[in-house]
Amino acid sequence: MPMNRMNRADFFDKLATLDEQQLRTALWNVYWRAAAPVRERIEAEIQPAPVGPTKRTSKAAVDPRTVRDEVQRFVDLARSGAYIAGDRRVPPGQRTRWRSEFSRLAADARAGLRAPEPDVAAAALEELIDLACETRHYDYFRSEDPMEAARFVVSDAATLLWGHRRDRHGFHTFAAEAAPQLLRWESPYGWTRSGYGKIIEKEMTLATVISGMLSIPDNWMTFAGHYLDALDHAMGGDTRSRTWPTGDFARKQRAADLAEWHAILIQQLADTEAEDLLDKLADHPALAGPELDFVRARRAHQRGDVEAARALMTNALTKLPGHGEMLAFATGIDAPLPERAREIAAGRA
Repeated sequence: MPMNRMNRADFFDKLATLDEQQLRTALWNVYWRAAAPVRERIEAEIQPAPVGPTKRTSKAAVDPRTVRDEVQRFVDLARSGAYIAGDRRVPPGQRTRWRSEFSRLAADARAGLRAPEPDVAAAALEELIDLACETRHYDYFRSEDPMEAARFVVSDAATLLWGHRRDRHGFHTFAAEAAPQLLRWESPYGWTRSGYGKIIEKEMTLATVISGMLSIPDNWMTFAGHYLDALDHAMGGDTRSRTWPTGDFARKQRAADLAEWHAILIQQLADTEAEDLLDKLADHPALAGPELDFVRARRAHQRGDVEAARALMTNALTKLPGHGEMLAFATGIDAPLPERAREIAAGRA
């Protein structure tokens, strides 16, 4: 049925015939008999204006435990496929708004680091980083590039988390927790699937982040020890996230992802009292493939065993003939180059 009501001009013409007392009576009748939304609107209109400049209300304080519970539920739903398939726990309209939910939870977890119980918020932020890393390999959301869509920079979140752990609990606690996280999270080409966009421009490798947090030789030795412990545990499979499968593929991929970190360790610990840690790294069963041969070749060269270094580089370049750093190192020690590696080197020259 069409609504029968006055327009603005007719309404004001009617009001012009009423005196002040009649206007008050009419407004009171509407206020007293109307529904709650109407009463609240009238109360807002007749509220006296504050004197002086208005103050912006501050955002309500974040409860870390609530954030942790919300993050855990969100992560569990994502891993179960609820945001990408038919699942009554996530309404259809909410499945397309996952990125805003992810961003809100990430912001709350960061804010929770300043709350009275920051460790609970730190655990929530760790869960979100785990999930972010997994989205490179698993389709949890209807998005071609989840972290680009969510505007989430993994390296920034890890920097914040690690800085908080170091400042709150000291270096040893930080190293014990950050070393396995570095093993779990590092990605030399970033955490977006496409490799281009605004987020990739803001990312940095976690090897770079960690290097900036290790200021003295003792820090490097301590962290390297925890890192080797993390490699020992990785032999049993990664139990914290789904990023790492087990088997020979995992060992090769792990060595490739952490190649920059291993090169930094070799540079920092060579000719120190912790040099034996480098030998353990070169022989560690959690690593494999041409990137491990590269580690072994550099260690052999440091010990003066040039022939062993050359043989290792020839083998590594057979599998990765276009690897720039390997080619440069092999050329520097006069290692015999496989045919394909020679062709690539000649073309670049």
